[in-house]
Amino acid sequence: MPQDSHEQPPPFSPYHISDPETFASNLLKAFERGSAAFAQLAERPDSKIGPYTPASEFSAATETISALVRKWLADPVKLSEAQGEFVRQFAALWNNVLQRMMGFGVPPLIQPAAGDNRFKDPEWDNNPYFDFCKQAYLLACKWAEDQLAATPDLEPYERHRAEFYLRQLTSAYSPSNFPVTNPEVLRETIATNAQNLLNGANLLAEDLKRSGDLMKISQTDPTAFELGRNLATTPGKIVFQNALLQLIQYAPTTEQVRFRPLIMVPPWINKYYILDLTASKSLIKYVVDQGFTVFVVSWVNPDEHLADKTFEDYVLEGILEAVRAVQEETGVEQINALGYCVGGTALSTGLAYLAQRGEEPFKCCSLLTTQVDFSLAGDLLLFTDDSQLEGLDALMNERGFLDGSRMANVFNMMRPRDLIWPYVVNNYLLGKKPFPFDLLFWNQDSTRMAAANHKYYLREFYNENRLAKGEMMLGGIKLDLKKIKLPIFSVATREDHIAPAASVFRGIQMFGGPVEFVLAGSGHIAGVVNPPEKVKYQYWTGGKAMTNVASWEASATEHPGSWWPYWIDWLSQQSGGWVPARVPGAKLGIIEDAPGSYVKAR
Repeated sequence: MPQDSHEQPPPFSPYHISDPETFASNLLKAFERGSAAFAQLAERPDSKIGPYTPASEFSAATETISALVRKWLADPVKLSEAQGEFVRQFAALWNNVLQRMMGFGVPPLIQPAAGDNRFKDPEWDNNPYFDFCKQAYLLACKWAEDQLAATPDLEPYERHRAEFYLRQLTSAYSPSNFPVTNPEVLRETIATNAQNLLNGANLLAEDLKRSGDLMKISQTDPTAFELGRNLATTPGKIVFQNALLQLIQYAPTTEQVRFRPLIMVPPWINKYYILDLTASKSLIKYVVDQGFTVFVVSWVNPDEHLADKTFEDYVLEGILEAVRAVQEETGVEQINALGYCVGGTALSTGLAYLAQRGEEPFKCCSLLTTQVDFSLAGDLLLFTDDSQLEGLDALMNERGFLDGSRMANVFNMMRPRDLIWPYVVNNYLLGKKPFPFDLLFWNQDSTRMAAANHKYYLREFYNENRLAKGEMMLGGIKLDLKKIKLPIFSVATREDHIAPAASVFRGIQMFGGPVEFVLAGSGHIAGVVNPPEKVKYQYWTGGKAMTNVASWEASATEHPGSWWPYWIDWLSQQSGGWVPARVPGAKLGIIEDAPGSYVKAR
């Protein structure tokens, strides 16, 4: 019977397989290639117990959560009440779903937190099945978190450890991470006849091939960027180098520059060009354009030949040798310095050493997300206990260095919802190459750590907190942060998971001179790399209450936009008058063009 011309065709179903044969073929190929990749993964260090490996962390998570459950079982009455509440919540959720299926408008029992991007797809709200999966997951997470919060007799370290590993497990078991409970993945699988899963298996194999010590999930397109071409492009010259670093002097962009030059000391755990990404995001370019002579330390990517280089070497042969080179190149005896993260910690240690010796090569110092007291150092403290350090020592003694992928794994675990699982879903389930992103390219361009230096840093700062206690020795001299009298500008960021604002704030109380403290919005990277043109975040200044960072913020003034101009005003006051612009390498000579060869070593 012919179809009435006015009759509408049946609606298209996003879950209708158009080509079952191709679908089955792609699904089989994806399974075969994925199985081969997982077999390869099982032979790698990832699957074996060792420092910072996924296998070790899964074992630690299991042990921690099991101990927590045993505590809950020790009070059966309280546990029974909690389980009863859990069952009541799920019964209410099921009733909610049934009412929605019958067409009633029922508000959700629980909603994702603001900023939780896992459940952005409309189907998470509109489809009762996916809505149930989402709410069931969120209710289970909240129940577990509430149980942990109500668990008595937990030492602070135990509670911190339990919170961390519970976060790892709940992040991993999100319904967004599985094909049949993620509406976007399910739609893509049907629409492409499972080509997305086949693409994902191929991308998994590629990631395994290019990974170092541990599996590295691609967070961006590694072919989209090249140092000197579209990253680290601020013009400059290498004017000094030794075994530990190259020193970059940047070409001026103004006819006159401030009298005092500025040397920047970035962390050696990552590469310096986080301060010189694209031109619009470059702190280095911004400072040069404000009329400053800027030098930057580019640390070597160490191998086994530098195994015995100590933290003391990094300060004395690294930072202070670079400072002497700046003095010689510019003819200025008192210069300004900036340290970022562990670069700031090493710089502060050097300041205490120089103060004890009565030397004053610096007029002022700026510290970005820098800790000198590690008692509130956050999740990283969980990776520096005695058992962890023993395993690291054995590994580094064997190789002479710590592979950068291990520290990268730690940093990713500290934010698994943002730095691990979105890329698992995008790359391996949706079968899409990650979007080109300069900051994530830098994040994946990890460096090795020299064995002696890294062992000292983790044990003496994180584990023993000797600098804050006044027990640290450098060059045969006991260090006292109170001896540091020069002006300091300190920046912390509100959402920092590496150098928590509370930890940075506690540290600034230990300096002996005036400190200008600024709290910036966002986290460890985005809060620092925050150019004025973007107006993405805010910053706070002028807090009066110094008990802790929360009380300081409550009494501070909030400003929209970037803290960079505020800092430049402060730095200008410490930098003297104007002099003719300096040509890089006028006295020391030129070794090569920036960004130099050290930063390109992998």
